[in-house]
Amino acid sequence: MKMFKTAVAGLLVSAVSFGAFAAQEVTKEEVQTMKLEKIGTVSTTAETTSPMDAKEELSKMADEKGGKYFLVIAGREHGKFSATADVYK
Repeated sequence: MKMFKTAVAGLLVSAVSFGAFAAQEVTKEEVQTMKLEKIGTVSTTAETTSPMDAKEELSKMADEKGGKYFLVIAGREHGKFSATADVYK
């Protein structure tokens, strides 16, 4: 039983720490005031089922590009959701 509790605690800690490193969404104003440097653009496919899923996908893609922040610049809903974002560091 103790081993099970330790495993669950480890999974929770890793889930929380993963979220701490995920790229964060910013506004246009934050991009300007923080003087962020654009390093690229990412786009999701039309496979996500909600706007939050699309933002999560954009965050993961920004991480893969080495970005710390992303700014959503376009979004579409056509039964499913897709979006495009600029990536900043």
